[in-house]
Amino acid sequence: MSRQVVRSSKFRHVFGQPAKADQCYEDVRVSQNTWDSGFCSVNPKFVALICEASGGGAFLVLPLGKTGRVDKNVPMVCGHTAPVLDIAWCPHNDNVIASGSEDCTVMVWEIPDGGLVLPLREPVVTLEGHTKRVGIVAWHPTAQNVLLSAGCDNVILVWDVGTGAAVLTLGSDVHPDTIYSVDWSRDGALICTSCRDKRFRIIEPRKGTIVAEKDRPHEGTRPVRAVFVSDGNILTTGFSRMSERQVALWDTKHLEEPLSLQELDTSSGVLLPFFDPDTNIVYLCGKGDSSIRYFEITSEAPFLHYLSMFSSKESQRGMGYMPKRGLEVNKCEIARFYKLHERRCEPIAMTVPRKSDLFQEDLYPPTAGPDAALTAEEWLGGRDAGPLLISLKDGYVPPKSRELRINRGLDTGRKKMAPEASGVPSSDAVSRLEEEMRKLQAMVQELQKRLDRLEETVQAK
Repeated sequence: MSRQVVRSSKFRHVFGQPAKADQCYEDVRVSQNTWDSGFCSVNPKFVALICEASGGGAFLVLPLGKTGRVDKNVPMVCGHTAPVLDIAWCPHNDNVIASGSEDCTVMVWEIPDGGLVLPLREPVVTLEGHTKRVGIVAWHPTAQNVLLSAGCDNVILVWDVGTGAAVLTLGSDVHPDTIYSVDWSRDGALICTSCRDKRFRIIEPRKGTIVAEKDRPHEGTRPVRAVFVSDGNILTTGFSRMSERQVALWDTKHLEEPLSLQELDTSSGVLLPFFDPDTNIVYLCGKGDSSIRYFEITSEAPFLHYLSMFSSKESQRGMGYMPKRGLEVNKCEIARFYKLHERRCEPIAMTVPRKSDLFQEDLYPPTAGPDAALTAEEWLGGRDAGPLLISLKDGYVPPKSRELRINRGLDTGRKKMAPEASGVPSSDAVSRLEEEMRKLQAMVQELQKRLDRLEETVQAK
């Protein structure tokens, strides 16, 4: 009589824990746009989410600790003239965020520590080169100031944000149809793309050459997503011919058959994959779903192991994923998602149950830190490097805000804002101004409350 042995894994019992009501961000008008992006981006300092906006495109940036009800007059980033479709924080500067929009531009913004006190309309730099809406922005994981954007003109542009110039172009000869997803490899040497022509491609962007491609990784007609995972393999999500959602794992050297192919359910939402290279866990979040599935990837068959599923009552409009350095290691938190509801953003912590409060080295190997391994020039010159790793043993303390250095010829936004002879106001002056603005905002809110009470009293009489 054979006994079935349960696979041993320290992540078998990972569970999701939604934040309490006072730790959520309430009264935010999440975008109703049907574009398949996460609509949310987070880092250890800020949470940013795309909002409904009249007369243009806007997104909201809040300090991570500023939870609770969000004031309806809170200042937003509102420089785009059409809806914003995607946002991404720079991995090497927690105060810098990029946004792509239907107005065909990519804009890079610098957010002051403490958040915005006035609406931000002037980007640090505007990147113009696409002829149709820009639906994807993705920063290079290890090179400073290198940003990728993909538009509905079927073109991928790689920008050097420091000069504001497009340094690489992958034209419509590479992608003949709409690009659904783009993902950088861990060292930034390659990109993986999925396209409406039912292919995913692995591309060397500096040479513009296709290293490998796979036709019809999933038989269905709905959008496919592709991301790099461990050992240079590719994970894809898509649909079968019968419209069942699927997840597949591919060896890039042998793309004839997948290492693993699993059917999940018959929902219609596109599955957004989030991969954690430290734990080899991939999380699948479907737009319109009310669940997050997670799988562990191993080097032995069957390669892709289902772990569990976090479920809740309300469906998600979008999802943000916190980098590992923003997690609470003393609570054995291995991932944190920011789930977008219709009027709310809810953090969800993924935790491994452990009895000890000590640092768990097996859960937290050295992880990617905030420092870039290469300059843009070095990467463009052909060098590659993995991320510079840091230990989380003593917790992570975000560094002081770093200035985004832009070629002065392009730095129009700063010149307008900095009338001093030096060109840049001192940090003390900025801090004093921000403090005064906060006091003024508090006074205005108090006056508004008094006026409301006065009106109620008059109406009662």
